[in-house]
Amino acid sequence: MIRALTGYSTRHPWKIIALWGVLGVVLIGLAPTLIARVTQSQTGDFLPRSYDSAAALQIAQERFGADPDATTVTVLVARADGKALGDADRQRIEAEAAKLAQRRVVMPREDDGPEFLIPDRSQTPRIAPAMTAPDRSFELLAVQLIGNPVDKGVQGVYRAFRDTARTQFAEAGMRTGFTGGLAGTVDTTDAHETAAKVGSALVLGFIVLLNVLVFRSVLAALLPLIAVTMIGGVAVGAVGVAALLTGRKIDAGTPGLINVVLLGIGIDYLLFLLFRFREHLRARPEQPAREAAAQVSARVGTAITSAALTIVAAFATLGLATFGQFRSLGPAIAVAVLVMLLGSLTLLPALLAVAGRKMFWPSASLRREPREGRAARFGALVTRRPLTMLTASVALLAALAAGLIGIRMDYGQGDSGDRTPAAATAVEISRALPAGVSDPTSVFVTRTDGTTLTTAGLDGLSRALTLVDGVGQVAPTVLNEDHRAARIDLYPTADPQSRQARDLVAGPIRAAVAQHTPAGTTAHVGGTAAIFADVSTAVDHDLRIVFPVAAVLIALILLLLLRSLLAPVVLMLSVGLGFAATLGAATLLFQHGLGEPGVSFTLPLVLFLFVVALGTDYNILITDRIREEMRRPGPARAAVARAVRHTTPAIATAGLVLAGSFATLATTPGSEQVAFAMALGIMLSALVLSLVLVPAMAALLGRSLWWPVRPRPVAGAHPQPPVTASAPEPERVTAY
Repeated sequence: MIRALTGYSTRHPWKIIALWGVLGVVLIGLAPTLIARVTQSQTGDFLPRSYDSAAALQIAQERFGADPDATTVTVLVARADGKALGDADRQRIEAEAAKLAQRRVVMPREDDGPEFLIPDRSQTPRIAPAMTAPDRSFELLAVQLIGNPVDKGVQGVYRAFRDTARTQFAEAGMRTGFTGGLAGTVDTTDAHETAAKVGSALVLGFIVLLNVLVFRSVLAALLPLIAVTMIGGVAVGAVGVAALLTGRKIDAGTPGLINVVLLGIGIDYLLFLLFRFREHLRARPEQPAREAAAQVSARVGTAITSAALTIVAAFATLGLATFGQFRSLGPAIAVAVLVMLLGSLTLLPALLAVAGRKMFWPSASLRREPREGRAARFGALVTRRPLTMLTASVALLAALAAGLIGIRMDYGQGDSGDRTPAAATAVEISRALPAGVSDPTSVFVTRTDGTTLTTAGLDGLSRALTLVDGVGQVAPTVLNEDHRAARIDLYPTADPQSRQARDLVAGPIRAAVAQHTPAGTTAHVGGTAAIFADVSTAVDHDLRIVFPVAAVLIALILLLLLRSLLAPVVLMLSVGLGFAATLGAATLLFQHGLGEPGVSFTLPLVLFLFVVALGTDYNILITDRIREEMRRPGPARAAVARAVRHTTPAIATAGLVLAGSFATLATTPGSEQVAFAMALGIMLSALVLSLVLVPAMAALLGRSLWWPVRPRPVAGAHPQPPVTASAPEPERVTAY
């Protein structure tokens, strides 16, 4: 099938290019609308109903009419001169709030795209008084907007409302502050906007410059990059279509992660093709370029397919997760990678067929054999002193892995702390009121015996909750319309997204609820702190299941690909050590060095899957070439040296490109840890594991690495590298 795809693509390149062009225009145009419809931002909705906070969220929606798509912004209103609010001031605030509640906020146009492709988020906000500070220094308003906080349209509506409210209250002699999830997201996004644009431009420039330096050709750097970008856009659109058809929701951060991942692996696959294409053209200068493209694409397509399916298989294990954010990430990445694989087997070969030798113009590298350089000397060093190189690489990885001591998980939102206006407003509120006043923890009580509830019947529970250390205030009990459900809002003194708030909910609050819930009723604790407390439990459960299953699945894939029992063990041990080193380095930097609460709770699982899957791809390339070279006469160490010499340029370049693409995540608010860890993990996988540790082990073990089926030298095989200007290329070739 691979040969059929690549063969058709190189025989009919313009048809393939036109087809991808149409797909690109349609799916890239529809992608924003599709992603907006299938994106889920409420973390609680990713938890199974068996979790306490998820059950509370369901009661809030069914019994109290809570809108699952609503997001609340807390507005602080105070006198501009700093004096306490009087009765006249409070009446003025009420009047201005009523005006704002009657005004429809129109979504501003931020681009020139077609109207029908841009969801209209314009809406009239719901505004209600929330609370007044005890010293009357300010009054709080609760503003409810509908939509996903990461949706650019919703963010635009909030900005328009914020600016209107600020102006309107300023004319009335008042100052305003805005806080809450949406406000914090917008403030952080605005603060990072310039850095995001500059960072993305720098990384793209780095990729282009690196390809220019490697291939000495502008066309080889730019044309494939455009193709990979187009395939990536189609892949994101395909993820949106698949999610829409299956009714699945994806996490708000998934599309951005997909873009970065696809750019990196797409360039990797492209590099494998370009290196082999150039090598093939050097060996057969008389062969038509289109025929050469067909042969190279068919052979390299097998390696690319194996690499892509390794990633797909690794992420398939996320289907076993209970936390929906993980469970939705797996299929999304799998679909995107499969689309990139299809593009790599069709569009990229078509481009090679059309461009031919012009792909490397104006470089003269096709007309001369490259001299032995740093790669050859490096291969000789690794095989001359394998034990020293193995010890040094293991020592480096072990030192980084030591950072895992004392690791903690952080379940916060990863914003920019008190540097944003939203965070400063939250701090001002917390000086006069409990920190949880803008994001309360709610206890939902429902009848199970068919009778109705009364507020008096719940006084005992309310009093017990007021006595819990860490609860600053308890609001009056609210009954729903049929009096069969009640809500008691608690305002903890700790930040709702902090570890203290999670511990408070998971321990004392839930204990008090369990002990004082009246007979004939059930109670569930909900709210941000409760959700993240349950997320903590779900993630711990998922890590214990997904890690070993993913490791076994990848090991089985390696067993089938390498046809050896010992080689997969060596590779899995190496990537496992690489994973521990990467996570340890992230812990050292962010938790121990920068004093953050811990590492992001999603980091270990995502890092494990990406570093193991992508790192294994590089290991497959080097071990496959080692096995090929060991089939030639001569010592095993000489074979390893030749393999390192010929694979180092491809692996090093691919690793730098992929690490650079992951580095762009650093410009996304809250993704700094993921960006650092992914970039470092890929660099360790490419430069340390694949080019030092694995070759050193191969040099020490020799042909025993392939036990029980050791490669035997082929009679008559030339001991030199297989591709030269005068020797024909052997039947078996590899993708580097």
